[in-house]
Amino acid sequence: MKLNVEVDCTPVEARTFLGLPDVTKANEAYVDAVMKAMQGVGSVEQLQAMTRQFAPMGEFGMKLFSQFMDSSVLGKKSD
Repeated sequence: MKLNVEVDCTPVEARTFLGLPDVTKANEAYVDAVMKAMQGVGSVEQLQAMTRQFAPMGEFGMKLFSQFMDSSVLGKKSD
């Protein structure tokens, strides 16, 4: 037996229903810090260094994400 349930609600309603915290203020602070840091970037190397600092798990996280993206793009077969 297969049962499909469709719920029509806003992201705020879904978060509240699931008991997840509201991280809007933390997200705004993070985005604000990134935007301020990017204003002083003058080269690609500086941008990469800054991105490594802000990325989850630092440079390891960036490499892992890059490997994931490479494998997903290269792993697809064109029909």
